[in-house]
Amino acid sequence: MKQYLVDAFTEKVFSGNPAAVCVLESWPEEQLMKNIALENNLSETAFVVKEPEGYHLRWFTPKDEINLCGHATLAAGFVVLNYYDAASGAESNTVEFNTMSGKLAVTKKGDLYEMDFPACELREIPVTDEMEKAFGTRPSKALLGMDLVCVFDDEKIIREMDPDIKAIEQLPGRLQSVTAKGQTADCVSRSFAPKCGISEDPVCGSAHCGLAPMWAEVLGKKEIVACQASKRGGTLYCAPAGNGRVRISGNAVLFAVSELME
Repeated sequence: MKQYLVDAFTEKVFSGNPAAVCVLESWPEEQLMKNIALENNLSETAFVVKEPEGYHLRWFTPKDEINLCGHATLAAGFVVLNYYDAASGAESNTVEFNTMSGKLAVTKKGDLYEMDFPACELREIPVTDEMEKAFGTRPSKALLGMDLVCVFDDEKIIREMDPDIKAIEQLPGRLQSVTAKGQTADCVSRSFAPKCGISEDPVCGSAHCGLAPMWAEVLGKKEIVACQASKRGGTLYCAPAGNGRVRISGNAVLFAVSELME
């Protein structure tokens, strides 16, 4: 089994969000996929199989299978377009994946890879003492959809935050993101996912399914540049499409190719 290690949402290795991508001719046993993801110990390991109706994509954290992942989808698109479709002589710059979240497309546009994702609606909820305890500072606003989003007044708070991961795990939402208006980027954020076995996701594409539409509305912009302020860091270019979809783009770079042995 060949495995590609790709750094997503970055132009250089050792930054962005690393994802492992395995492209297979048929599906292995689910337990084997879980074991590989646990062995990789990355935020996500993606498995891709070409079926009669097209490519099928599944994502696994070190803990379990999940229903949506941005950076691993970008990494999978990068691998398929550059090392499979291109090698077979295909001229298309777009690959479509059948997933648990429906059909997701990745399109190569210059150096960027643009993903067409479902937007996530957020509703405002009360700020709680539990949020303040978890993040060490009281948010000015809290919103909840698939993920929890806590808004702060200064990006310095986001960058210097040393949260209590165990306390974050008790908060609502699949992921728990903190965000603020940025100075050089439109917004700055960090994303935590202890419920998925990940303390902090280096660059979370799926979190921006909610963050991007929110900040685009707040800032009155059709497109925004988002900075993920983790230690590795990454940049996302986001454009809410206004039809329940959001386009999220980023760079990707290949770090390694390996052969997995049973």
